[in-house]
Amino acid sequence: MPTYRLFPTLVHSARLQSGRWRAFNNQLLRECLQLRDDDEAGRRWSARNYPGGYTSYGSASRMHRVSPTFAALEKKLAPHVKTFVRALGYDMTGRRLEMTDCWVNIMPRQVVHGLHLHPLSTISGTYYVQTPKGCPGIKLEDPRLDRFMAAPPRKVGAARPWVVLPAQAGSFVLFESWLRHEVAPNPQREERISISFNYGWF
Repeated sequence: MPTYRLFPTLVHSARLQSGRWRAFNNQLLRECLQLRDDDEAGRRWSARNYPGGYTSYGSASRMHRVSPTFAALEKKLAPHVKTFVRALGYDMTGRRLEMTDCWVNIMPRQVVHGLHLHPLSTISGTYYVQTPKGCPGIKLEDPRLDRFMAAPPRKVGAARPWVVLPAQAGSFVLFESWLRHEVAPNPQREERISISFNYGWF
Protein backbone atom coordinates (compact mmCIF):
# COMPACT_ATOMS: atom_id res chain seq x y z
CA MET A 1 0.00 0.00 0.00
CA PRO A 2 1.37 3.46 -0.84
CA THR A 3 1.83 6.24 1.70
CA TYR A 4 -0.17 9.35 0.83
CA ARG A 5 0.56 12.96 1.70
CA LEU A 6 -2.91 14.34 2.42
CA PHE A 7 -4.36 17.74 3.31
CA PRO A 8 -1.42 19.97 2.44
CA THR A 9 -1.17 23.50 3.85
CA LEU A 10 -0.31 25.88 1.03
CA VAL A 11 1.71 29.08 1.59
CA HIS A 12 2.81 31.48 -1.15
CA SER A 13 5.93 33.61 -0.71
CA ALA A 14 7.73 35.71 -3.34
CA ARG A 15 9.30 39.05 -4.19
CA LEU A 16 6.63 41.67 -4.75
CA GLN A 17 8.30 42.90 -7.93
CA SER A 18 11.58 42.49 -9.73
CA GLY A 19 13.96 45.24 -10.71
CA ARG A 20 13.46 48.71 -9.25
CA TRP A 21 11.56 47.90 -6.06
CA ARG A 22 13.52 50.02 -3.61
CA ALA A 23 11.95 53.38 -4.49
CA PHE A 24 8.45 51.99 -3.91
CA ASN A 25 9.55 50.25 -0.73
CA ASN A 26 11.17 53.45 0.59
CA GLN A 27 7.93 55.36 0.01
CA LEU A 28 6.05 52.71 2.00
CA LEU A 29 8.67 52.98 4.75
CA ARG A 30 8.26 56.75 4.97
CA GLU A 31 4.48 56.43 5.19
CA CYS A 32 4.67 53.72 7.85
CA LEU A 33 6.89 55.89 10.05
CA GLN A 34 4.79 59.00 9.40
CA LEU A 35 1.63 57.10 10.29
CA ARG A 36 3.10 56.11 13.63
CA ASP A 37 4.00 59.74 14.34
CA ASP A 38 0.53 61.00 13.41
CA ASP A 39 -1.62 58.17 14.80
CA GLU A 40 -2.20 59.08 18.43
CA ALA A 41 -5.15 56.67 18.74
CA GLY A 42 -3.02 53.88 17.29
CA ARG A 43 -0.21 54.54 19.75
CA ARG A 44 -2.69 54.38 22.63
CA TRP A 45 -4.19 51.15 21.28
CA SER A 46 -0.72 49.67 20.82
CA ALA A 47 0.30 50.55 24.38
CA ARG A 48 -2.56 48.38 25.63
CA ASN A 49 -2.46 45.58 23.05
CA TYR A 50 1.02 45.54 21.46
CA PRO A 51 3.47 46.38 24.28
CA GLY A 52 6.61 48.15 23.11
CA GLY A 53 5.55 48.22 19.45
CA TYR A 54 3.19 50.05 17.16
CA THR A 55 0.40 48.72 14.98
CA SER A 56 -2.35 50.62 13.19
CA TYR A 57 -4.63 47.57 13.43
CA GLY A 58 -6.87 49.25 16.02
CA SER A 59 -6.96 52.68 14.39
CA ALA A 60 -6.05 52.77 10.69
CA SER A 61 -6.69 49.27 9.36
CA ARG A 62 -7.73 50.13 5.79
CA MET A 63 -4.66 51.93 4.58
CA HIS A 64 -5.23 50.76 0.99
CA ARG A 65 -8.31 53.02 0.92
CA VAL A 66 -6.67 56.18 2.24
CA SER A 67 -3.13 56.10 0.81
CA PRO A 68 -2.27 55.92 -2.91
CA THR A 69 0.96 54.13 -2.02
CA PHE A 70 -0.84 51.41 -0.08
CA ALA A 71 -3.39 51.20 -2.92
CA ALA A 72 -0.44 50.59 -5.25
CA LEU A 73 0.71 47.80 -2.93
CA GLU A 74 -2.74 46.20 -3.23
CA LYS A 75 -2.49 46.42 -7.03
CA LYS A 76 0.98 44.85 -7.07
CA LEU A 77 -0.21 42.00 -4.82
CA ALA A 78 -3.28 41.26 -6.96
CA PRO A 79 -1.64 38.91 -9.52
CA HIS A 80 0.08 36.96 -6.73
CA VAL A 81 -3.20 36.58 -4.87
CA LYS A 82 -4.83 35.26 -8.08
CA THR A 83 -2.01 32.73 -8.46
CA PHE A 84 -2.47 31.59 -4.85
CA VAL A 85 -6.25 31.32 -5.27
CA ARG A 86 -5.75 29.03 -8.28
CA ALA A 87 -3.31 26.86 -6.30
CA LEU A 88 -5.87 26.58 -3.47
CA GLY A 89 -8.56 25.50 -5.90
CA TYR A 90 -11.07 28.12 -4.78
CA ASP A 91 -14.11 28.41 -7.07
CA MET A 92 -14.45 32.18 -7.41
CA THR A 93 -17.05 32.03 -10.21
CA GLY A 94 -19.44 34.90 -9.53
CA ARG A 95 -17.46 35.83 -6.42
CA ARG A 96 -14.94 38.58 -5.78
CA LEU A 97 -12.00 38.36 -3.41
CA GLU A 98 -11.15 41.81 -2.05
CA MET A 99 -8.60 43.28 0.32
CA THR A 100 -10.65 44.15 3.40
CA ASP A 101 -7.92 45.23 5.84
CA CYS A 102 -4.40 46.63 5.54
CA TRP A 103 -2.37 47.89 8.49
CA VAL A 104 1.17 48.69 9.65
CA ASN A 105 3.26 46.80 12.24
CA ILE A 106 6.46 48.22 13.74
CA MET A 107 8.48 45.94 16.04
CA PRO A 108 11.34 47.57 17.94
CA ARG A 109 13.82 45.47 19.87
CA GLN A 110 12.30 42.64 21.98
CA VAL A 111 8.75 43.24 20.72
CA VAL A 112 6.87 40.03 19.98
CA HIS A 113 3.80 39.28 17.86
CA GLY A 114 1.95 36.50 19.68
CA LEU A 115 0.36 33.38 18.18
CA HIS A 116 -2.92 34.20 16.42
CA LEU A 117 -5.06 33.73 13.32
CA HIS A 118 -7.31 36.07 11.34
CA PRO A 119 -10.97 35.16 11.86
CA LEU A 120 -13.63 36.18 9.31
CA SER A 121 -11.02 36.45 6.54
CA THR A 122 -10.10 34.11 3.68
CA ILE A 123 -6.49 34.91 2.79
CA SER A 124 -4.05 36.88 4.92
CA GLY A 125 -0.50 37.98 4.42
CA THR A 126 2.38 40.30 5.19
CA TYR A 127 4.63 42.49 3.07
CA TYR A 128 8.07 43.21 4.55
CA VAL A 129 9.16 46.85 4.43
CA GLN A 130 12.23 46.88 6.71
CA THR A 131 13.94 43.72 7.94
CA PRO A 132 17.22 44.22 9.81
CA LYS A 133 19.67 41.34 9.50
CA GLY A 134 18.84 38.70 12.09
CA CYS A 135 15.25 39.81 12.67
CA PRO A 136 12.71 36.98 13.04
CA GLY A 137 10.62 35.60 10.21
CA ILE A 138 7.02 34.50 10.42
CA LYS A 139 6.46 31.23 12.29
CA LEU A 140 3.65 29.11 10.84
CA GLU A 141 2.13 26.39 13.03
CA ASP A 142 1.09 22.95 11.78
CA PRO A 143 -2.74 23.12 12.04
CA ARG A 144 -2.76 19.54 13.40
CA LEU A 145 -0.54 20.39 16.36
CA ASP A 146 -3.24 20.11 19.04
CA ARG A 147 -3.94 16.56 17.80
CA PHE A 148 -0.40 15.22 18.08
CA MET A 149 -1.19 12.81 20.90
CA ALA A 150 1.59 10.48 22.12
CA ALA A 151 3.77 11.29 19.08
CA PRO A 152 7.47 10.39 19.54
CA PRO A 153 10.23 12.87 18.68
CA ARG A 154 10.88 13.47 14.96
CA LYS A 155 14.18 12.72 13.26
CA VAL A 156 16.36 15.57 12.01
CA GLY A 157 15.04 16.65 8.63
CA ALA A 158 11.54 15.28 9.21
CA ALA A 159 8.45 17.49 9.08
CA ARG A 160 8.36 19.91 12.02
CA PRO A 161 5.27 21.12 13.90
CA TRP A 162 6.11 24.64 12.75
CA VAL A 163 8.02 26.37 9.98
CA VAL A 164 9.74 29.77 10.07
CA LEU A 165 9.84 31.65 6.76
CA PRO A 166 12.49 34.39 6.67
CA ALA A 167 11.47 38.03 6.47
CA GLN A 168 13.12 39.96 3.64
CA ALA A 169 12.36 43.53 2.61
CA GLY A 170 10.54 43.64 -0.70
CA SER A 171 9.02 40.18 -0.20
CA PHE A 172 5.64 38.99 1.03
CA VAL A 173 3.89 35.87 2.25
CA LEU A 174 0.28 34.73 1.68
CA PHE A 175 -1.57 32.05 3.64
CA GLU A 176 -5.09 30.98 4.45
CA SER A 177 -6.41 33.04 7.35
CA TRP A 178 -7.09 30.03 9.60
CA LEU A 179 -3.36 29.21 9.75
CA ARG A 180 -1.99 30.21 13.13
CA HIS A 181 1.22 32.23 13.09
CA GLU A 182 3.47 34.41 15.23
CA VAL A 183 6.66 36.46 15.17
CA ALA A 184 9.35 35.89 17.79
CA PRO A 185 10.91 38.83 19.69
CA ASN A 186 13.02 41.10 17.50
CA PRO A 187 16.59 40.86 18.85
CA GLN A 188 17.90 43.71 16.72
CA ARG A 189 18.18 47.41 17.56
CA GLU A 190 16.68 48.39 14.21
CA GLU A 191 12.91 48.18 13.86
CA ARG A 192 11.26 45.36 11.92
CA ILE A 193 8.48 46.96 9.82
CA SER A 194 5.77 45.13 7.92
CA ILE A 195 2.36 45.69 6.38
CA SER A 196 -0.28 43.03 7.04
CA PHE A 197 -3.53 42.52 5.15
CA ASN A 198 -6.63 40.36 4.82
CA TYR A 199 -8.78 39.35 1.86
CA GLY A 200 -12.40 38.22 2.01
CA TRP A 201 -15.11 37.28 -0.47
CA PHE A 202 -18.26 37.96 1.55
